[in-house]
Amino acid sequence: MEEEPYFYHPLENIEDIDEFEAAVERVHLTKAVSEERPYTYWTIELYDQKNGIRGGGGLGVLAADTRRVAELNGVPFTLITPFYPSEAHQEIVDGQVRDMHVAVDYHNYGFRFIDNVFVKCCGNLCKLDVIEKRFKSTRIVSVTEPNFGELYSGMSGSDHRLYQEVSLGFGGYAALKLLGLKPAIMQLNEVATFFAALARLDELASNGMDFYEAVVYTRKHTLYTNHTLVQAAEADFSHEQFERFVYPNLKSPAVKKWIDDKFDDGHIKLSSVTIEIAELRSGVSKLHARVANYHDIAGNKVKFKAVTNGIDMETWVLPEIMSFYKKAGIIDATDYPMPNFAEKLDALDSDAIRNLKRVGREELNKVLAKRKDQNGKVLHFSEDDFVFDFKRRFVDYKRPEMPFREPARLRSILEPVGAHYILAGRIHTGDDRMTAKLKSVFETIAADDYLSTHVHYIADYDEELAYGLSVGSNASINIPIVGLEACGTSWEKDIANLVLLISTHDGGVADCSKNNYLNVSGNTEEEELEELYIRMNEAIQIWNNDFDLAYTIRQQLEAFLPVISGTRMLKDYLDYLFAM
Repeated sequence: MEEEPYFYHPLENIEDIDEFEAAVERVHLTKAVSEERPYTYWTIELYDQKNGIRGGGGLGVLAADTRRVAELNGVPFTLITPFYPSEAHQEIVDGQVRDMHVAVDYHNYGFRFIDNVFVKCCGNLCKLDVIEKRFKSTRIVSVTEPNFGELYSGMSGSDHRLYQEVSLGFGGYAALKLLGLKPAIMQLNEVATFFAALARLDELASNGMDFYEAVVYTRKHTLYTNHTLVQAAEADFSHEQFERFVYPNLKSPAVKKWIDDKFDDGHIKLSSVTIEIAELRSGVSKLHARVANYHDIAGNKVKFKAVTNGIDMETWVLPEIMSFYKKAGIIDATDYPMPNFAEKLDALDSDAIRNLKRVGREELNKVLAKRKDQNGKVLHFSEDDFVFDFKRRFVDYKRPEMPFREPARLRSILEPVGAHYILAGRIHTGDDRMTAKLKSVFETIAADDYLSTHVHYIADYDEELAYGLSVGSNASINIPIVGLEACGTSWEKDIANLVLLISTHDGGVADCSKNNYLNVSGNTEEEELEELYIRMNEAIQIWNNDFDLAYTIRQQLEAFLPVISGTRMLKDYLDYLFAM
């Protein structure tokens, strides 16, 4: 009989309140996950186009990957998220990136209607559809209604945003009860999911548990995962908003009093109360966990456990590359690196790399055949074309415009080998600063006869384009300002797909040494820009030398395959959460 993975070791369940005092003395959780007591994963954003839910960026992609990795490993796992009936897309019109909106219907994506639950807001009883989709050991549970709007509609402190978050928290928790599920753990991904833990606290306190014990119990079974060092806009709500949207859903006066005490000058930051309701806290890379600067109500700095993000390799890695990894004994059936994987990487010579990337280039061309660049041109690259890409959210700290600061220098790198540069990434609605920067990049490109035909912006960045670029590009640019990237996962997809990584030493990249990829560093932005141009030239030279190509790709994989593995990420979470 095959031995079960150690993280399924049965543990002592605690169900009765009478057993509570003994339980609170323990450091870790004391309930094994099971079908009735799943690992619950709460997220305001899911990026899973196959299932009709389009997120806004890395948080949503990670959520989808985490569920798929749990399924691969047979872990009972329930992901709770809103289903937004409107999706935001982007297009280029007259040289400007503009938003457009598309209606979506959950009936078209295999979701099953369960029943209705209700939340109370502004004196109204708001009816939410509870829908579910099951996948072996995992499931997606969503709440939705026709006026729910789209992801991140309105400002972070707006009434509508609070309504969505309250609906996810109180409505989602009620949905679990409809399905007969009791969370073994509640993982709160970012502060927008705070109200799920508040709903659990309220249920315990209103059903007879001593309030102090209810707080301790909730805290010990709640993990807060912070995903970003740069808050797009810190969630801040007024007491008056809580009176209309939150308090009507609370049954326990003690819970209301507990929340009241957290307001400062009539306002509350969700980060502060999320930290208070979760004893377990994690950051998404080693660097992130060290530098995250959050404090509790008493002013004490909060410590975060480092659990670096991983990816679902089955989704993001070219099937032919995955087949190579498994046949060569580099990774196992759960996409976890084998104990001797570094030795097995010797099988990955330059011929194998070039042949696999040739297949990846074909996949990229299939994706690009359905797209147009800023000039309205459909792109197609030969297997010999060298392609750089920048594919990630268009936010200031990621510096998408950086290579274009010296256009003549950029041209001098690209032109001798006929290289192309692809830009892809979403600009957040209302981000006038990044819209202006992209417009400036367009003007820089248009002013140069070579760049105008070899630098391409592809609008409406999504999973399909992200995959195509990962499998089909030669080198990827990842240059966030050091200290501002929490993790990032685009670079992980690049390394797994045999792409040369050009990056600053930030986020999850900093889990390993600077010597394991084409590092961009410097004491000033001018020094970093010079280093970036040097590394871009170096990438082209590496690709044209068989020994250097095999050596560099193997070096990247040896350092980062354990980091990339989504199974490693899930194992790290389970090790952190559950006592043996």
